[in-house]
Amino acid sequence: MGTSDDERRGLAPRPRDPETPDWAEGLVRFLDDGLRVPFTDFRFGFDAILGLLPVAGDTVSGVTSLAILGLALKQGVPTVILARMVGNIAIDALVGSIPGLGDLFDFVFKANRKNLDLIERFRQPDAEAGAADYALVGLGILLAVAMVAIPLVVLFWAGGALGEWIRSW
Repeated sequence: MGTSDDERRGLAPRPRDPETPDWAEGLVRFLDDGLRVPFTDFRFGFDAILGLLPVAGDTVSGVTSLAILGLALKQGVPTVILARMVGNIAIDALVGSIPGLGDLFDFVFKANRKNLDLIERFRQPDAEAGAADYALVGLGILLAVAMVAIPLVVLFWAGGALGEWIRSW
């Protein structure tokens, strides 16, 4: 199981919430903290490894972020917490898209784990999602699409510029 923020700060670990679907915990563990560096407490997931692949890693991260964000919406997480979750996605998308630095960042910033922890801490079973909640989830979807689209646009732009430079030579 992954290391929670409480455990990293030396606090007693929180028990896993039984209302968290197994698929969500398994997905987050796989992508963010399912692997451990031997002889250390440092954990990482396949998101960091996939991040080394241009565009493909960002795509997987974006889809995962949407699944966890959708779970938060379904389980009645308050709007302010949805905003924090979208912020985590935005940080992951923006810093993660920087070549080199973004790859290293994926090993330490675990947006999906942070977001699942937020769901478990702030879920409200009887809450109804409102317009602001859906707007924030829409923003999250836009961020996920941007995580895929921006690298593609940059790749095509760079390829076109390189082609022009070669033709002018």
